[in-house]
Amino acid sequence: MARHPGRPTTLDYVRLVMEDFVELRGDRLHGDDQAIVGGLAHLGDETVMVIGHQKGRTTKENMVRHFGMPKPEGYRKALRLMKHAERFGLPVISLIDTPGADPGIQSEERGQAVAIATNLIEMSRLRTPMISAIVGEGGSGGALAIGVTDRILMMENGVYSVVSPEGCASILWKDSSQAPKAAEAMRITAHDLLEFEIVDEVLPEPAGGAHLDPTAAAAQLQSALIRHLKELRARYGSGRQLDSDRLLEERWQRFRRIGVFG
Repeated sequence: MARHPGRPTTLDYVRLVMEDFVELRGDRLHGDDQAIVGGLAHLGDETVMVIGHQKGRTTKENMVRHFGMPKPEGYRKALRLMKHAERFGLPVISLIDTPGADPGIQSEERGQAVAIATNLIEMSRLRTPMISAIVGEGGSGGALAIGVTDRILMMENGVYSVVSPEGCASILWKDSSQAPKAAEAMRITAHDLLEFEIVDEVLPEPAGGAHLDPTAAAAQLQSALIRHLKELRARYGSGRQLDSDRLLEERWQRFRRIGVFG
């Protein structure tokens, strides 16, 4: 279900969850990667910066959107918009839905690894509240590059993993057909990740999946985003009253706790 072609995309959720969206384009260095979209919007009574992976519906659209797999300029665009949000005291909302970062040689030549690594460190010290939601696939560093946030939400049928099941199977068993076995071993489902405290909340989907009732799925997402944003505002303040040192320290501690086991 996380990969269903009819599943709502970032732009679908923006249309259903937010108002007055103004898209901002380009990384000011190379170009505009359409696998990442972002811009200003109203969420409830807040102005936010929303950023997300964008897949296509048809093969032609997916070619334009790179099947939701961003190139370096996509991650640099995302970081530019996050820095803009920080400058004006706006919260950042990121919607995650990607198989992973673009693996092509041109992306490697243009600094894919550096672009992702830069986003990780810069998000860890961005002085504004941030919330991410895994609305479909959360694949590897391609997802994490816009996912270092104060709260992480996840749609019920989403997945989030360090590598795709096919990639894991190819590495461990040299056989991508073993993907179901790898998926089970990696524990990539929403409820697994909630149990491991990697995500903060699982959002229920309509019976049969979000693609059957995008409006109902969007209503769940909207409610959760507004609620968590209010909680962050209550905890850390806003504007000149924002306790950004505490915000950054608790964000740091949140990610340091991931992976601890007994």
